Amino acid sequence: MQLNRVVITGMGAVSPFGAGVAELLSGLYQNRSAVRYCPEMTAIKGLRSLVAAKVPASVLEIAGKQVARKYRRSMSPMSIYAVLAAAEAMQQAGVGAKECESGRLGVIVGSTLASTVTTEDFFNDFARDHSLERMKTSLFFKIMNHTCAANIAQTFSIKGRILAPAAACATGSQSIGYGYEMIATGHQEMLLCGGADEYHPLTSATFDVMHAASIAYNDDPQHTPRPFSAQRDGMVCGEGSGLLLLESLPSALKRGASILGEVVGFATLTDSGNIANPDSKIMVECMNLALNNAHINAVQVGYINAHATATEQGDIAESHAIATVFSDQTPVSSLKGHLGHTLAASGALETIATIDMQHTGHIVPTLHLTEIDSRCAPLNYVREVASSVELSGNKPIDYALKNSFALGGVNTSLVLRRYSSD
Repeated sequence: MQLNRVVITGMGAVSPFGAGVAELLSGLYQNRSAVRYCPEMTAIKGLRSLVAAKVPASVLEIAGKQVARKYRRSMSPMSIYAVLAAAEAMQQAGVGAKECESGRLGVIVGSTLASTVTTEDFFNDFARDHSLERMKTSLFFKIMNHTCAANIAQTFSIKGRILAPAAACATGSQSIGYGYEMIATGHQEMLLCGGADEYHPLTSATFDVMHAASIAYNDDPQHTPRPFSAQRDGMVCGEGSGLLLLESLPSALKRGASILGEVVGFATLTDSGNIANPDSKIMVECMNLALNNAHINAVQVGYINAHATATEQGDIAESHAIATVFSDQTPVSSLKGHLGHTLAASGALETIATIDMQHTGHIVPTLHLTEIDSRCAPLNYVREVASSVELSGNKPIDYALKNSFALGGVNTSLVLRRYSSD
């Protein structure tokens, strides 16, 4: 079967740095941290982690001007983030009403959960007198599992396929991978792919009770999380949305679209050994399958964007998996020190950054990585103070690999190629 090449023609982002891909990349390349102390979280008994990477409140104000109320009233913050990211991606790709209504464009966007903020607000009100009289008709549309994907489709009148994967931290990368497969096999011509999440203290609490959340930097939030670091103490939760417009190469060329990059490999595997603890052997298998799917060798990969959330088990397992597959000279970095862990959005936001790094050759380092944990494998960790060996020399990177590993045993790897017309 002849497969279509799958290219990226648009990217959109809402991140803890603000609305837009430009804001995302500016924060990353300037090595800024989006993590902040959240005093309102002190009201929650038992919550030790009081830091988060939240989207600026001004983004919702932007949405108030850009998204019509008849659509906005069925959206929680996460759907608003996704709609803004979708609008940016489609604008860059030159996709308008014609493509949306043709059925040739679809949506694959998922989240970890539906809107926890909306759910809490409803049950707080309901528990007062067990009355439904104040329940709004828009409630369900904010808390249904496919709320982000459905709200994107409704806002832009998109008639193609719709899918809402839910794989926690791997959601964004899985969405891109599934989109790649659908377009490669000719089942859809264009797809908006990615993930979105909104912050709720329960998210931090979930990792806190598992002793996986950062608690030692409440007074110094700009220096956590610390992936691969000996001084790490856990992850920091965040929010946002990242979307990529994937398209078959023939469609992109016919439309005269600017091509930003290419998805050439994808793999996703389930680790059924433990629902919470990662297994480096499964990670190795997943990365190898993605490389095989891309028909390339490990030596051709010029950069690895690690999942690395600054948890002890995750960082160590992933580092040893990478060392098994790749040379110790392949540059590796994690973006969680800048962005926190944006959960379902992380795979797509980090893919957007990786695509830009492939063009510029400038690798965003792992923020706060000074002393590497001796239990991590010896790799070419790109740090803020990097030697010439650690950097790519600002030469374009032909192939990059993006990892996303999630609780529940979900492992996902993507292979990205700097677009070439050969």
